[in-house]
Parts: sequence; C-alpha cells; structure tokens
Amino acid sequence: MPAYTQVATQVGQWIGEHQGQLVYGGGSQGLMGTVARSAKSAGANVVGVIPHALAAKETANESCDELHMVDNMHQRKFMMAERADAFLALPGGIGTFEELFEVWTWRQLEFHNKPIGLLNVNGYYDGLIQFMQNTVVNGFVSDWQIDFVLVSDNFQDLLPRLVQAAGLSVSPGLQGI
Repeated sequence: MPAYTQVATQVGQWIGEHQGQLVYGGGSQGLMGTVARSAKSAGANVVGVIPHALAAKETANESCDELHMVDNMHQRKFMMAERADAFLALPGGIGTFEELFEVWTWRQLEFHNKPIGLLNVNGYYDGLIQFMQNTVVNGFVSDWQIDFVLVSDNFQDLLPRLVQAAGLSVSPGLQGI
C-alpha cells in the first residue's frame, strides 16, 4: 500500500502545482483522501461531494474548498461528473470500478466528451486491461470504445495527456475515481 499512497500524494501535488482542481467523493480516508490533502496543500481547489449517509462513515473532508452534501450516490456521481473536465482512476475497489465503468459508458453514449485515465500503479490494473482487450477480441467492445480510456503506469505521463485530451492549457478539474 505505501507505493499507492506515494503515487496518490504525487498526483495531488501535480494537480496543485498545475493550478488544477480536484473533484472527488469528499471523504478524508483512502487514496482519494490522500490525493485531496496533497492537492490542497499544493494549492489546488478541492471540491468534495458526499452523500449525507456517508459523511460519518467516510469521514467527510471538512477542509475541502467546497464540500457538497447530497442525498444519494446518483446525485454525488452526477455532480462530480458535471464539475470535472477529466476522470482519473487510481487503484481502488468496488466504488472505483463502478465509477470508472459508468463514466466510460457515458462517454461511449456521448453523454460527455471528457477524457478518462486509468493509472496502472505497480500493475494493479493489468488484469483489467487484459480483460478489456479480451472484450475486443471476442467482439463485445470495439477498439474505438477501448480508446476512450487512456492507460499509463506513470502519472507524469498520464496527467498531461488528460489535460491535452480535455483541450485545456492548464490542469483540468480532475475527478478522481
């Protein structure tokens, strides 16, 4: 876990150093809590969106520049997606998978045209990447759909690509998922 925490810290620093904004789930725990603290300390604007029911469980991050309390997960994800210019998935669990697949689905349905990044720290997503390639081989997903997800094992490579793909000259309002 220390390698993941180190990268989360570096991602947050990068966002702040590039005058970016982090839009995320509003908790103070886990890797995204680490990204938020690091981004804030590096000068980024940090926007948290958390359902009332999770505010205590995930320990809402009261140091966010904006902390929005919403009624449910659908409102949370919608607000985060609306506020973000790009999406980034760090290593994570069920919630990360669900949000990644949702923004990817929305992209292929043309509900948004925002870039999606998958940060493959220490090969964490190797199995998922192989699975994604297998969906193409078996005809369930097309290459053009796979191409919506930018993949790298290096945040210093991936974050500038997301900025460029978002058509921005500075760091995007990045949704951490």
